[in-house]
Amino acid sequence: MRQTEMSTNPSSAIISTLQQGEIDIQGEFLWGSNYTFSVQVCLSEDTLPGVYKPSRGERPLWDFPSASLSHREVAAYLVSEALGWRFVPPTVYRGDGPLGPGSLQLFIEHDPEYHYFNLSKADLERLRPVALFDVIVNNADRKGSHVLFDEQHKLWLIDHGICFHRLHKLRTVIWDFAGEKIPATLLDDLRALRSKLDAGCELAEELHEHLTREEIAALIGRTERLLRDPRFPDPHPNRRQYPWPPV
Repeated sequence: MRQTEMSTNPSSAIISTLQQGEIDIQGEFLWGSNYTFSVQVCLSEDTLPGVYKPSRGERPLWDFPSASLSHREVAAYLVSEALGWRFVPPTVYRGDGPLGPGSLQLFIEHDPEYHYFNLSKADLERLRPVALFDVIVNNADRKGSHVLFDEQHKLWLIDHGICFHRLHKLRTVIWDFAGEKIPATLLDDLRALRSKLDAGCELAEELHEHLTREEIAALIGRTERLLRDPRFPDPHPNRRQYPWPPV
């Protein structure tokens, strides 16, 4: 089989392979709280490396509905694409996974030793949209190791299983831009996202397959608040603002 070429703009061939390909489990990642498997996804003559997270392997959380984390992984990809930022790897929901329904994401080759806590100053400056993305999706677990760069030094973000809660849950290591004005170009992207969240729009319909109506309404509310007050938020003094562990 030939390795399907991945560009910085995921092709429809990659999505099709993830959606329709046969999933072959290669091993298990042991560093996470939930069952996460390294897989190969094969469709015809193409093969892709993937990360498969079956819902049945999710550790129960008191504040997130059971069997919902894999849906949130897909929702994060959809929002990243709608913003035009494209830093969540292609991700689909597979109801026919070998260990049951779950998310399937393209695996990104990267150096795991290079992450938020040792990024160059130039790479840290690239994280403004990342910080903004985490506010939008209400990311409760932005660890330093969830920010990575591929062999072409393209920025990617992974692990979005505990996002999109309707209540404030933002926990992140990236507070570098707190209090700054949001750049005009990023505000334009937010306005475009807001327009795509209206009822009847394709994005809204897709998100309804993975999130509740209340969670989508909260997503709209967070986006609108950023447009009304276009500054990166400060850490709240009376809330837990950092994930644990931080890496």
